[in-house]
Amino acid sequence: MLINNEDSPYKVVNLLDLENQKAVEHNDLITSVAKMDKIPLKIFELAVSCLDTENIPKDNTVYLSKETLFSFFDVTSSSKHTRFKNALRTLHEQAIFEVQEATKKEGTFDYSIISPISRSSWNDYNDLVSIKFTEDIMPYLINLKSNFTQYLITDIMELNSKYSVILYKWFSMNYNQYEKYKENGQRREEQLTQLKNPYIDILELRRLTNTIDEYELFSNFDKKILKKPIEEINKNTHFTITYDKIKKGRSIIGINFNIEKKNKIHAPIDYKSNDNISQKFQKNKEENEDQLLGLAMQSPYTKILLEQLLINQYDLIDKKVMIGLQRTVFPKYEELVDLQGLNSVKEHISYVAAHKIPYSIKENTVKYLKIAIEKYLTNVKTNSIFRGE
Repeated sequence: MLINNEDSPYKVVNLLDLENQKAVEHNDLITSVAKMDKIPLKIFELAVSCLDTENIPKDNTVYLSKETLFSFFDVTSSSKHTRFKNALRTLHEQAIFEVQEATKKEGTFDYSIISPISRSSWNDYNDLVSIKFTEDIMPYLINLKSNFTQYLITDIMELNSKYSVILYKWFSMNYNQYEKYKENGQRREEQLTQLKNPYIDILELRRLTNTIDEYELFSNFDKKILKKPIEEINKNTHFTITYDKIKKGRSIIGINFNIEKKNKIHAPIDYKSNDNISQKFQKNKEENEDQLLGLAMQSPYTKILLEQLLINQYDLIDKKVMIGLQRTVFPKYEELVDLQGLNSVKEHISYVAAHKIPYSIKENTVKYLKIAIEKYLTNVKTNSIFRGE
């Protein structure tokens, strides 16, 4: 049963949250065969990006708004609710991954067929949608220490072919490894070149794109699986891809790609600044920030911080500081109020003021206060467990 969005104890992903949000998947899932069409594949990728890998939901469920889904698929017609329901139905009917994992014996693999989604729920009277992952898919999405790939969900958003999505993820996997090893110096120059210019043989590319029995003529395969998807990737993502066909005799046996990045990861979607979706992000962001600023100025915690000299009159007119407090610090204070009451928050803030490290808080007020309350909340919760509360 879904509860009202305003009262939800869960993090509900809204459109604004997607701007710099990343999906993270194990490389074995990246190289698996996604046997589903574009719409269910993109819903799955969106749901994956909603997973907070630092606070994994116990029931494997993520929550997002219908409006987020509508915007993600650019659905604006009067039939959007019907199309939304049909898309979720298709997700459950189609979504499987055929995963192959290399074994310790060279050249051999273990194979699995995995259904990623067990349930999706919504109602007619609020904006909340829940999507529950299966237990089998979770090891490919969480607790990933190595062999994983992350990519911007806003790049996936604008791809209109399932082959574009599949190839984009594969390019991301290779380029992520290139950046990682280039930074830590653990690969030779020729190995780095191979990651930035990955080769894939045709049979493996057909397996990856689930086209073993389709587009038998290479000219058709080239057009549908390579040319059009790569044009789409080049236009809508932060990659620029080129490729060369590798021949053996008269037969094309593989493809050699070249991956270039348009811009730095710290500004992943600047190049889309003129797009309608990006403009919608910016408008929602500004409205949301104005709302957060208003709440911060009215918050009782602002007064307490002023009294304890942890913020000053200059912070009050610093929009970044006040929004940061409302977004990341004050919700933690609310959590402490729920556990021990308002006086506990006052005592905590007083303690922080008395023990603040000179100059540290000046450098980053929000970060300093956030770390302090997070540590204190951890101690409070641990002590409650020991007391059996």
